Amino acid sequence: MIGIYYEHPHWFGPLFAELDRRGTPYTRLHAEQHRFDPGSAPPYDLVFNRMSPSAWQRGHGNAVFYTQQFLAHLERHGVRVINGTRAFQAETSKALQLSILRELGLPYPRARVINDAADAPAAAAELEFPVVVKPNVGGSGAGILRFDTPAQLAAAAATGGLELGPDHTALVQEFIPSEEGRITRVEVLGGRFLYAIRVYSSGETFNLCPADVCQTTAGAELVRSACPVDAPRNGLRVEGYDPPAEIARQVERIAAACGIDVGGIEYTIDDRTGRLYYYDINALSNFVADAPRVVGFDAFARLADYLEQEGGVR
Repeated sequence: MIGIYYEHPHWFGPLFAELDRRGTPYTRLHAEQHRFDPGSAPPYDLVFNRMSPSAWQRGHGNAVFYTQQFLAHLERHGVRVINGTRAFQAETSKALQLSILRELGLPYPRARVINDAADAPAAAAELEFPVVVKPNVGGSGAGILRFDTPAQLAAAAATGGLELGPDHTALVQEFIPSEEGRITRVEVLGGRFLYAIRVYSSGETFNLCPADVCQTTAGAELVRSACPVDAPRNGLRVEGYDPPAEIARQVERIAAACGIDVGGIEYTIDDRTGRLYYYDINALSNFVADAPRVVGFDAFARLADYLEQEGGVR
């Protein structure tokens, strides 16, 4: 039996539709309404963890912390968990992500970790402005704010204008102006390179969820099947991209170090220097909208193949 553990109400519609089309048996496990018996063996051969760290933005922050207990329970009973405790720990700690990147010798924007908003100005004094303040438990750009001057940051810190998130921990991090206003997101499946995309933004949002992208760089409209029907247009544009082989290898190293089976790693090129920086690691990875048009194949079909293989369905 395959269990798919998730919280967001819309993002997994395409996966469920693909599994239903195939007749693959699976059970939907709603994270915010879930419970388990620690004294009983789970009834699953495989569980796919798709818990969103941004659940705290939808009133389900308790499920973020509950998830660690459930995943550990599954693993202690020998259940195959895709994106298990290690992956979810990395997903829910931007501070840990930077430590892993440092250990791998890969570049990332300089940062300081704080647990009191009042400490943000002092932490930023050791960095170069502009800076961003990011909740340690993020997701979909939740709570990220940019400050161009020390005075702006000091005012926000003094007036309750900083969001530290559900664990009251945040990064104060140097902001990297992106070359051509774009970031690159590289997806892995089974820990191996799957595809890469370049996402172009106006710079007015930190939410660069690929499922939300509205159109290709050529202006073709994309079908956003993983979004609610009334999702607002956000101006994001996307194109498929073939990264250098060295980038693909580095991304696979990051995924392995974090225990990520299915995920997306993002990097940007500094418009000022041309240097590359990795800045976000996502164990909850939403495939790009209308993937066949953008990258040439149905990513959800590939994912379904992987789940069936790992779960011993076929």
